[in-house]
Amino acid sequence: MVVFPGDLRADAVIFDFDGVIVDTEPLHYQAFQKVLKQFGLSFSWQEYVDIYMGFDDRDAFIEAFTAKGKTVAPSELHDLIDRKARCFQHIIRDDGVTAYPGVVDLITKLHHERVPLAISSGALRSDITPILETLHIGDCFDIIVTADDVAKSKPDPACYRLAFEKLSARNRSPAISLSRTIAIEDTPAGITSAKAAGLQVVAVTNSYSRGIVSEAAGIVSSLEELINFTVE
Repeated sequence: MVVFPGDLRADAVIFDFDGVIVDTEPLHYQAFQKVLKQFGLSFSWQEYVDIYMGFDDRDAFIEAFTAKGKTVAPSELHDLIDRKARCFQHIIRDDGVTAYPGVVDLITKLHHERVPLAISSGALRSDITPILETLHIGDCFDIIVTADDVAKSKPDPACYRLAFEKLSARNRSPAISLSRTIAIEDTPAGITSAKAAGLQVVAVTNSYSRGIVSEAAGIVSSLEELINFTVE
């Protein structure tokens, strides 16, 4: 069992991706704007933060069209997601991406201590995998659940439930506890999702202030604050 500062105890840890491991939200925003511009649509950065940040790509496009009184067919939605994924990859290639302070050290240390680790993200697997490889932490995670794996995005708890189920199936001896699995999140939607799945939540204020993520069991300004954990 891991004991984090603040006496938060965990058998396992599930990380959100965007806004927790890397700051790709501005890059996702750019990719959305490039695709939506072709349809005469857009939304501001503040709207992205307030409305879209907790969504996966599918629900973000549906919301963007609905907000302007338009509908999007399932076949067209699939094409929009593909276009946005290609734009995102181009932006990553051109601009690069940097991990948040402390996160690589934290993940590496947890992995070294054989703590079961997973990712539960609303991003696409094709967005996540190249970044994990670039940061040299891809092998640290037992399970990765993405938007490709669930029908509903956060705040629905499906992604966290699936991540825990898969993580639990891979770690039967010793078994991991639902109530002692910690989700690390940065958004209100993510916190709602993880709590509804029965997990503890630690919020990091990378994207929102402490007041907005106050529903979490613990709040840190940086994941550097969690590195000095102990193992019992």
